[in-house]
Amino acid sequence: MNSLDLAFTSALELAQLIRDRTISPLELTELYLDRIEKYNPQLGSFFFVAAEMALQDAKEKTEQLTHTSDPNSLPPFFGVPTAIKDLNAVAGMPVSYGVAALKENVVKHDDGVTTRMKQAGFIILGKTATSQLGSFPYTEPPGFSAARNPWHLDYTPGGSSGGAAAAVAAGLCPIAQGSDGGGSVRGPAACCGLVGIKPARGRVSNAPVGDYQSGIASHGPLARTVADAAALLDVMSGYIKGDPYWLPSPEISFLEASKQVCPSLKIAFFDHIPPFTDSEPIVKETVQKTARLLESLGHSLEMKCPSVDALIEPFVKVWQSGIGASGVPSNLLSPLNNWLKEQTVNAGEYLQAVHRLQIFSRQLVAFFDRFDVLLLPVYLHQPIKVGEWAHLSPQETLEKIMNWIAPCPAFNASGLPAMTLPIAQDNKGLPVGIQLVGKPADELTIIRLASQIEKANDFLLPIPSSVNH
Repeated sequence: MNSLDLAFTSALELAQLIRDRTISPLELTELYLDRIEKYNPQLGSFFFVAAEMALQDAKEKTEQLTHTSDPNSLPPFFGVPTAIKDLNAVAGMPVSYGVAALKENVVKHDDGVTTRMKQAGFIILGKTATSQLGSFPYTEPPGFSAARNPWHLDYTPGGSSGGAAAAVAAGLCPIAQGSDGGGSVRGPAACCGLVGIKPARGRVSNAPVGDYQSGIASHGPLARTVADAAALLDVMSGYIKGDPYWLPSPEISFLEASKQVCPSLKIAFFDHIPPFTDSEPIVKETVQKTARLLESLGHSLEMKCPSVDALIEPFVKVWQSGIGASGVPSNLLSPLNNWLKEQTVNAGEYLQAVHRLQIFSRQLVAFFDRFDVLLLPVYLHQPIKVGEWAHLSPQETLEKIMNWIAPCPAFNASGLPAMTLPIAQDNKGLPVGIQLVGKPADELTIIRLASQIEKANDFLLPIPSSVNH
């Protein structure tokens, strides 16, 4: 296998190659660090590259592998390189939250999700780019290079996990952690042709902190295959002492679910999400194509979707409250974040917004009394160009954002599990994805279904031409 093919090999396959001693953790880490050095300047996918730390870890793991009599006893992703989004802490690395003044903010602790990934044997290559405070669906924070889409460098890889998505899509790491508070895993996954999972609320811990936006955000995996994403969700999942809410472990692993036959399901679908109607033709076509495929696979389809009209105002209030809660001084914020911070939400208004979100969520969850899965677009139109909205006023930008990401926030508000996977490519070469939403705490069903679609769909993305040499 040549180095290019190796760089785009699935994380689970790489873990097996290491256990078979076909390749060492050190060789693999050096391969990805070389690709980061070569391609990150044009992609902006990493804010910080921890080359020395990664190489030291890789050397230690290579030595451990040499002296291990039973490699199958090693952790599931032993020696596989990965990356952590720069909203989360990794001991010995900076965490900037996309704020340029915090580029040197080196921390001494790991977040809970980082600890879980280290325990699984991953080698952390560095910190991936995020929009400032994770606020936006594009990744262009002031003071950093804009993150770019490997499929077309003029376009965004999405946000706020745009750096993670660009890195995986470009073969700078095989799999990565992201987080999703309004589509921030699902959107970048769709923009970059990846599988992304936003787990059900309480599936993945936010340790060592709690949560200050009423549970709308969750860590989630970005990967090139359903099996890889499911396996990383297995790693991330589970209660950590003191979590404010949590879910019991599923009856089987998410990886095992990805290998199972999917039973016949009752699936609702829609090519937009009411009251938003401005869905791009390629987006509509991709949802409709997927619906036809699902019918051919024996599922029962009905065109139906609840309206999210009641969600919009309270969600924006809860979302913007996170900017004030960050404690970052106004003079360090981007103009849009500053404007959002100035739209003062007092404690009473915040609690009223949370109350309204909870009422909306009950109505949304009740929709799933009749359906197993809801099939939707991820975003209502394809990726925007880098800097496309830079000339707009804050009010205009917020309206553009809401009209783009509309199919995502409802499932953050309700805590329902949702995932995306690539289905097609547009005439610019940019991937087009779809979104599957499941019943409460039921990631297993959407993973089974996604795996079935992945196998049945005849679409296969090539390696992006910007990074294939």
